Amino acid sequence: MSGRGDRNRIPLIAVLSANSISTAGTSLTLIGVPWFVLETTGSAGRAGVVAFCATLPIVVSALIGGPVIDRIGRRRVSVASDLVCGVSVAAIPLLHYADALAFWMLCALMAVGGLLHTPGNTARYVLVPDLAEHAGTTLARAASLFDAVSRGARMVGAALAGVLIALVGAETVLLLDAATFLTSGLLIAAGVRGVRAAEPRKAATPVSLRVYRAELREGYTYLLSNRLLLAVVVMVLFMNGTDQGWNAVLLPVHASAELGGARDIGLLTALFGAGGLTGALLYGAFGHRFSRRAVFTVCVVLCGAPRYAVAALTGTTLPLAVTMALSGIAGGVLNPILTTVIYGSVPDELRSRVSGVLTAGGELAMPVGGLAAGLLVESAGARGALLAMGTVYLLATLSPLVFPVWRTMDAAGSGSGGTATEASVPSPSAEVSSSGPCAPAPAPEARTPRSSES
Repeated sequence: MSGRGDRNRIPLIAVLSANSISTAGTSLTLIGVPWFVLETTGSAGRAGVVAFCATLPIVVSALIGGPVIDRIGRRRVSVASDLVCGVSVAAIPLLHYADALAFWMLCALMAVGGLLHTPGNTARYVLVPDLAEHAGTTLARAASLFDAVSRGARMVGAALAGVLIALVGAETVLLLDAATFLTSGLLIAAGVRGVRAAEPRKAATPVSLRVYRAELREGYTYLLSNRLLLAVVVMVLFMNGTDQGWNAVLLPVHASAELGGARDIGLLTALFGAGGLTGALLYGAFGHRFSRRAVFTVCVVLCGAPRYAVAALTGTTLPLAVTMALSGIAGGVLNPILTTVIYGSVPDELRSRVSGVLTAGGELAMPVGGLAAGLLVESAGARGALLAMGTVYLLATLSPLVFPVWRTMDAAGSGSGGTATEASVPSPSAEVSSSGPCAPAPAPEARTPRSSES
């Protein structure tokens, strides 16, 4: 780690600030777009189609984008991602005001934003270990800060979205979201300078399809060689798929029919975010005293399925609000465990590729989740859709109790990767996603040059 005189915290602060602003904006979109679709079309099925169009490109870019991030440069990718996403989001209300927004245009604009959104997120995420060293702080502390500010931003963004949609309409909220993307891009462009890990990596071999395939294969080889991370990805795949259905269709439909509309969506999502922030802080303070696997197993069961059951069986805001807050606390414990494992397990030269693979695997079911939720609501009603998707969520989160590979979680993340020593320190904070202590050391192929999340 650098000496005190060499420390520079500005790049880390810039990434934390940009990510918090971008995350707050994403919360605006998460609530604003489904509500906009329901207001303008009145169709849960169409809301599901828009969710499908927005998330399918996310999976595609995550599947193939890891090597591109390193060759173009993490800083450049993050800035370009924010700028394109900002323009695509702003185009939706502007075309609507001009009475020129066809449904296919809405789907196309969401697809463009989805295609570029994941590379930008991945680029910022994989910079954290290098920026922590640059700033003279531990990886555990930097990862916790990254998670905590993201959760706080998500909470604030959701609360603002609910209030602003009620006051000024979904179209204005989408314009505000576009401004957050542009602000995030400017922060990264100005604040992350002079960081070697953020700049393009000079390849020893010329760019070619064969080299690109070889680099991409390394990320998949690494994941397939690590059974714990593979188990995490499979479980998170089902969690994210059902959560996409919840966010894009089920919660908006439930709030419109049974609760108080967009304002209640904002309240409930903010409570979930506040719970997540609380859970992250609690884990940071006390998590090191307990078994990672035990904590993870309990919290992953509590973070999801109860929301679906309560929404299906009650028609008032208070029971669901309490459930969302408690589920958020449970969800807030998950990411610190998973993030610490991933950072500690994956060598820096593979981080972008493996991160893209993990993201793609975890998000593979998201396009289907949103589409399935819309179709289920139209065929089985909101209650039937909630119970069906809640059952899928519950079955997925029971896997740590069933499969032996999860027993390695308490030993994971302590023996591989460039920052494993720091990463194995209990992370003082947290966010949802996968994994705890990590699995076997990287396979020899995975250690060869070049370039995780959940």
